[in-house]
Amino acid sequence: MNFVQELKWRGLLHDMTPETEKFLLENKTKGYIGFDPTADSLHIGSLVQIIILKHFQNAGHNPIILLGGATGMIGDPSGKSDERNLLDQKTLKKNSQAIKKQFENFLDFDRKSKNKAVMLNNYDWMKSYTLVDFSRDIGKHITVNYMMSKESVKKRLGSNVKVGMSFTEFTYQLLQGYDFLHLYKTVDCKIQLGGSDQWGNITTGTELIRRKENGKAYAITCPLIKKSDGSKFGKTEEGNIWLDKNKTSTYKFYQFWLNTTDQDALNYIKIFTFLSREQIEQKIEEHIESPHLRILQKIIAKEITIFVHGNKAFKKAVEASQILFGTATREALQKVDTELFLELFEGVPQTKVSMSKIKKGIDIISALVLETRFLKSNGEAKRALKENSISVNQVKVDQNYIVDQNDLIAAHYVLLKRGKKSFFILNVID
Repeated sequence: MNFVQELKWRGLLHDMTPETEKFLLENKTKGYIGFDPTADSLHIGSLVQIIILKHFQNAGHNPIILLGGATGMIGDPSGKSDERNLLDQKTLKKNSQAIKKQFENFLDFDRKSKNKAVMLNNYDWMKSYTLVDFSRDIGKHITVNYMMSKESVKKRLGSNVKVGMSFTEFTYQLLQGYDFLHLYKTVDCKIQLGGSDQWGNITTGTELIRRKENGKAYAITCPLIKKSDGSKFGKTEEGNIWLDKNKTSTYKFYQFWLNTTDQDALNYIKIFTFLSREQIEQKIEEHIESPHLRILQKIIAKEITIFVHGNKAFKKAVEASQILFGTATREALQKVDTELFLELFEGVPQTKVSMSKIKKGIDIISALVLETRFLKSNGEAKRALKENSISVNQVKVDQNYIVDQNDLIAAHYVLLKRGKKSFFILNVID
């Protein structure tokens, strides 16, 4: 497998240093991407880098994940217009441990593997490095003029920038450059990969290796992913889409990908799945012929949900979607647990009803009016039932229906619906 060509046709190659492709074809090597542990979970903005490391490993190379336990204390200014908040060591350590567990789901860390993945933390070699020693050993090899020429620095020093760049952030590229030098010397790592906004920091590393070690190292960057409307990828009105299911549920994660626009889907199918070029081209053709079937969106949502959360979680997310959009069976709905039910119907009005009433049975008109005020009057309820627009647990009912304990979801809920989008919940209490 030609790693560079794989990135190129998938739209994942932005820039690379000369002779990089030739070097990778002739050598099995080690390459790394850095991840600053600024939160206790990665989000989908990190997925591109994770997938690139996966392709790198699939091509026979050894991927290195470098956690920025040290650099995370400073914050990377690349692509930022403001100074970042500084995190303490305790928080960074906690975040690093959480992120480490996530990576174990994506890459092969098996010690028996010839090209096993490795995870390192730059805090391990930076914690005892004094400022004086760092300045003497590293600082003298990179001039301020060189550092000022980097785009990430220029953007922060422009006349239209409200907040300037602190010395702390200015030194970030030197610290990242030293990481590359350290990995080059200690584990024979020859290549660093990252987003296009990292080009300046990465090439500071290759330059440091050249000047200090008279060595040759390589760099590859990928484009920053944006949506077709120009907005930032990975953000919603509710914030980040996290890879931790406790921060973003599997259902919401799945729905994010399912709601991709047709234009974005043409790109995402190549970037976020591991399907072959032939498979993808075939699916794109099918999608163009029948866009209403949303073929690409379904494939992307399936592939990436399985990659991040596993097949079992994917199936549960599909079931949840069927429940919410009315295509699930009554039996499937009644198997839903409390957590998923409340997530699916978050914000839906509800009222409490005693278990004793449910056991006796409540006629449907009383359930719609007297018990809930879901509908305003018995007359309105009768008309809605006659129009066949009332459902109990997603099943159409008539005016003779009795709501009882056989209707309970997760032992405590009954879902009433009028039409396609108007819901109400009976919360049954003991």
